[in-house]
Amino acid sequence: MKRSSSHRALQYGRSAGLGCVVLLLLVAGFLSSWDSAQHIVLAKGREHGTMTVTACGSEVCTGPYAPSDDGAARSRVSVEKSVAAKKGDRFPVVVKPDTFEVVRTGTPGFLHAWLPLGGALVLAALVIGGGLRLTRIAWGTGIAGAVLLVATFVAL
Repeated sequence: MKRSSSHRALQYGRSAGLGCVVLLLLVAGFLSSWDSAQHIVLAKGREHGTMTVTACGSEVCTGPYAPSDDGAARSRVSVEKSVAAKKGDRFPVVVKPDTFEVVRTGTPGFLHAWLPLGGALVLAALVIGGGLRLTRIAWGTGIAGAVLLVATFVAL
């Protein structure tokens, strides 16, 4: 059976629309991750030190900051709450410029910063496999996202 040109146009339109959805998911995941990851990836010239968690609220944990070099000690900084932060924990951090917010560094902090991208990869894999019918690419994308999510869970 020969397909009509309108049917082919509809297929191309559907593929282009789903491609835009995949692109939107991946860009949103990257930008959401980059908000924290930039301070870890581009850490040269920023204040490095150690934070001791003294209290945790529903969204952030707070505590004193001790610099590792010529920075100024701070009595109270805040870090985004994660499942691994408990009262009394000490971990390396980098200070966001001109704020009292810090970002956890090292492998656990790096993986935690890229967590939104891992979720976006898993969601994009569903659209790639189900909508675009590109099963090998979908499996690769989904596995990459799942590995990032599991690695973050294990590291924290």
